[in-house]
Amino acid sequence: MANSDSSTATLPIALKKENTVPIGSKIAELNESRSDLLNRIQGLKQDLQGWRSKLDTQVKIHRDELSELKKSLNVEVDQLRKEFQELKSTLQQQQEDVTASLRNLGLQDSTGDAKEAEEPMLDVEDQEVHASVEEVIEKRDEN
Repeated sequence: MANSDSSTATLPIALKKENTVPIGSKIAELNESRSDLLNRIQGLKQDLQGWRSKLDTQVKIHRDELSELKKSLNVEVDQLRKEFQELKSTLQQQQEDVTASLRNLGLQDSTGDAKEAEEPMLDVEDQEVHASVEEVIEKRDEN
């Protein structure tokens, strides 16, 4: 029995030595795997930072382009307003000139009726143009 006790006592020591070697290699394997994962994570962080930088650059470029377009549209709208006002003044002046010419020709009575008939048409046209200009202004101001 003494032999069986001594063989049993040496068995756990032998098993411990055998288990120690695989544990050591497992630890080395896990450390290597950990190192690989950390390297991959670092690479992914750098990729993400690069993408963010590119996106920030693109956003800035597009904002600048939109700002330039907005300025350009504002200039065009102001120019259209000015041209519309000049056209309206020209039309009013021409209407006054025609009225004065008709008065000089002695056709004042018939032109009064004609003037009343023409004015609503001009007012409707003026209102349509004015409404479309106002829509453009409202859209511009919304942006």
